Amino acid sequence: MEVASKVPEPNTTISPARFAHIVLYTRNFKEMVDWYCHFLGAELTASSQGLAFITYDDEHHRVAIIERPDYKDRVPDTVGMAHFAYSYDTLGDMIQQYKRLKATRVLPVRTINHGVTTSLYYRDPDDNAVEIQVDNFESISELNDWFATGEFNKNPIGITFDFEDIIKSYNSGVSEKELKLPRKGSAAKLMEASDR
Repeated sequence: MEVASKVPEPNTTISPARFAHIVLYTRNFKEMVDWYCHFLGAELTASSQGLAFITYDDEHHRVAIIERPDYKDRVPDTVGMAHFAYSYDTLGDMIQQYKRLKATRVLPVRTINHGVTTSLYYRDPDDNAVEIQVDNFESISELNDWFATGEFNKNPIGITFDFEDIIKSYNSGVSEKELKLPRKGSAAKLMEASDR
């Protein structure tokens, strides 16, 4: 099904105020709790009898981990949740997160400029995919203008890139706005930008 891409106008439906939390079942309770606390820079707010609440803000929990030793491993390539994502306000913030995680050998398994976002994908100890991202456009109007070009429909997944190239260009003074531009080609274009 092809649909023209755009962010819709607000309607009268009462929408949720915010997304509250994710709940993950595991047989690796301590490893998963430790990983999410580290990955999100979060804290454990409660833990008892195989249930842990983790948060990174003033919500009582953003991630819940439940130990279920009787559960079987996930079957690869089956229907279900693909990943969940966390947004950062700036590319600089996401770079700091990447560096902090890299220092402890937590590295992304995939990096993609989706056009809409610049995204890094990680795998937790149970092999769940977790994305961190930054929006590529500063306003809905700019995003809708880009959607109107048809570029998203031509390549809805986006292009892979080397995040180390982004960091090098960022450190050389290339603006966040330019670094987040949707790309049609490889990260070599980013290097050209940093040489200007």
